Amino acid sequence: MKKMLPWLITILLSITLIAIVGIILFKSMFSDTADANKPKTVKVQELSAKERVEVTSELKDFRRNLKDQDYLVMLDFAFQLDSKKTKEEFDKLLEIEIRPVISRTVADLSVDELNGSAGEDALEAKLLNLINPMLPKGKLIKVEITNFLLSEI
Repeated sequence: MKKMLPWLITILLSITLIAIVGIILFKSMFSDTADANKPKTVKVQELSAKERVEVTSELKDFRRNLKDQDYLVMLDFAFQLDSKKTKEEFDKLLEIEIRPVISRTVADLSVDELNGSAGEDALEAKLLNLINPMLPKGKLIKVEITNFLLSEI
């Protein structure tokens, strides 16, 4: 009987672990995915012009060559943030972290990728997704290109 005891304990532990893993997998596979796929309604907060100015930061006179070195782009950006405190944090990071990200992003673009409103929208969306994780608190709501000039060198 003493020789069987370790085997019995091992078998019981194995069965217990298999049962626990099976339950976890069952719950994760057959959970109610209908709730996860439903679009969430987001309440959009309308800001007055004065409030919008208070939470908007600007980057002016941004110049960079494109992927095609024969072209130069000059841009002005407006970044709308969710609060005044976030704007203060954003302004501190603007020159040391955010400008280099914008520079790298624009450097990877070609003239065809920037042409038209679709190109500008794509750049704004890409910057929004790249900059948001950099903010310690709060979030970036919207990126707007306020001035756009593309010229051949």
